[in-house]
Amino acid sequence: MGKLEMDKKNITFNLNSKTALITGGAGLLGIEHASALLECGATVVITDVNTSALQTAQENLTARYKAEKIITKIMDVTQPNSIKKVQESLNGIHILVNNAAIDPKVKYKQGIVETSRFEHFPLEQWNFQLSVGLTGAYLCSQIFGSWMANNGGGVILNIASDLSVIAPDQRLYRNEKLDESQQPVKPVTYSVIKTALIGLTRYLATYWADKNVRANALSPGGVYTGQNEEFVNRLTELIPLRRMANADEYRAAVQFLCSDASKYMTGQNIIMDGGRSVL
Repeated sequence: MGKLEMDKKNITFNLNSKTALITGGAGLLGIEHASALLECGATVVITDVNTSALQTAQENLTARYKAEKIITKIMDVTQPNSIKKVQESLNGIHILVNNAAIDPKVKYKQGIVETSRFEHFPLEQWNFQLSVGLTGAYLCSQIFGSWMANNGGGVILNIASDLSVIAPDQRLYRNEKLDESQQPVKPVTYSVIKTALIGLTRYLATYWADKNVRANALSPGGVYTGQNEEFVNRLTELIPLRRMANADEYRAAVQFLCSDASKYMTGQNIIMDGGRSVL
């Protein structure tokens, strides 16, 4: 690639004049999304409800990127006033990454009724998890997206999952030592939320198209974080690339979707799952 072509590529991905806000930014992928955007020069506002996790994230990122480019804010995505307070403290947001979610871990407990199962799933958990993962994305898109629509445009990126397009394979979580009624499963909320985020993405893409607000979704597959060997082996059997993702392997997709590199793309769901969903 010649120097002119390289310069054009760098300009396309350049986010030096942009401010990006990430919800649930102190989590595993939230930090990776922040790194991706910091690499492109954006000022990144990392929001979370966990104060200590925010501090750890800030220390982690400051060790690698310019401190003045990193802002942390306590923000509860389920509370409009909390979101508006953050908005009012900033000069504007050009990129919104709706990443906040409750990822319920599948538990293996002998001798109890497994409450992750659909028959016993608690209503309060249904309401709580939807309030964070779906209502939170709606509220943040409404508040920050409205600012974008009135100030020249912007980008909304919803972080979904491969379970937005396929059902969970409950065989992954099976424990042969437990009775059928006690078998742990991936709860219903996760699939419902991630699928609904795709619908929200499409709605926003057409709603503000004339205001230059683009909306897309990224659907990652499973990330390896030291899960037990039996689970990893079962999952990799379902993935054509024969492995789970590394946490940093979604950075380039985030950079593409949040920059002018994707300026003619809106309303789409980019699935990065090692090929699992095509089987």
